[in-house]
Amino acid sequence: MGDHLFGLSATSLPSEDEDFARFIVNIKRLTSIDLSQYKESQMRRRLTTLRMKYGYKSFADYFAALSADARLRNEFLDRMTINVSEFWRNPNRWQVLKDKFLPELMKTSPRLNIWSAACSTGEEPYTLAMILDSMNVLDRASLVATDIDEGVLEKAKVGVYLERSLRDVPVSYKNTYFTAADGAYKVSDKLKKAVKLQKQNLLLDKFGDKYDLIVCRNVMIYFTEEAKHILYGKFAQALKPGGLLFVGSTEQIFSPGQYGLETADTFFYRRMI
Repeated sequence: MGDHLFGLSATSLPSEDEDFARFIVNIKRLTSIDLSQYKESQMRRRLTTLRMKYGYKSFADYFAALSADARLRNEFLDRMTINVSEFWRNPNRWQVLKDKFLPELMKTSPRLNIWSAACSTGEEPYTLAMILDSMNVLDRASLVATDIDEGVLEKAKVGVYLERSLRDVPVSYKNTYFTAADGAYKVSDKLKKAVKLQKQNLLLDKFGDKYDLIVCRNVMIYFTEEAKHILYGKFAQALKPGGLLFVGSTEQIFSPGQYGLETADTFFYRRMI
């Protein structure tokens, strides 16, 4: 089936590099996901492991199976998007957001417009929501959260998490916003109602604009330098003048000025006016 797909004869089978390159092209055609924008060594190693798990000898064979099997496609998406997330990851940075930047933003915006990009299973936008609620401003905030993977968005909508995901949540927040159930914790309906979850491909889809705050943490490390450059530019343009981009602890922007950004604090960047 793989040979027929690419118009190849048995005597002209592709090399491993050609096989993977054609897989990238066909995945983009099938899913609109551009794997060439991800760091190849990490992505190829991860997908080779997944392909071999099911005994496919080539990426051509694996792609043919993905095309026909929704379960395989969903597993492929999960493996590709590295869905590892926690509430309050790097707690001191969230404290800086709460104590310093949110009060500043509220002085200039009657209604906060916030975007959690690449939100995975929801821990990040729900952290934002509980902070806003603790400040009594959740009702004057619009909070949208996006991810490319429909599977993780469904998990975010359910809002049930294992205890390890809550290890950095302050006790007062844990008691207020979670209910223990069957060895796990369910996030409160109040927070779920406050977060609008939707599918988005960061590399392909248009961004919204006039955001006071964009949070995109621990996903840029998987992209190529070219893709990062494009995305930082798009994030900057999506912010209001004076708006903030909050990135992960391994994602420092070394020349923010090229995007019209300036360093506001560690891992916080402000769009210059």
